[in-house]
Amino acid sequence: MSTILQIHDLAPMITHPIFLRVRYAETDRMGYVYYGNYATYFEVARVETLRTVGITYKSLEDSGILLPVVDFRMRYFAPAHYDDEIRITCAIPEIPSARIRFQYQTHRGETLLNEGETDLAFVDASTGKPMRCPATLKETFEKLFSEN
Repeated sequence: MSTILQIHDLAPMITHPIFLRVRYAETDRMGYVYYGNYATYFEVARVETLRTVGITYKSLEDSGILLPVVDFRMRYFAPAHYDDEIRITCAIPEIPSARIRFQYQTHRGETLLNEGETDLAFVDASTGKPMRCPATLKETFEKLFSEN
């Protein structure tokens, strides 16, 4: 059963908003943003959230760490349309271990459009096997969470 994510009620956590304008090609025949496009929107939000805390996907991959999505959940409340400016707030609600969780809320103005959550696993690029969050990365998150 899906539950409503309460990003604004959880603390401490790391949060970051991004703003996107819906392009015509991202809508379906009904004029709504096609549901699959939210996976891409969430990826943009996730990458930019990590970047704001000094972690880039490129640096992770260059150091032999991959982050595949292993779980994706979403709940819709209202549609976004062509040319809408939407705000996606991405949150990292906890210090990662073998997985890192991201939570998302998409708004058009004050209207909540949807909520989602992804879990990504840390994977050793050389073996393709799951691994724990690297110690240096975990220390970075521990420091960030203690500051919030």
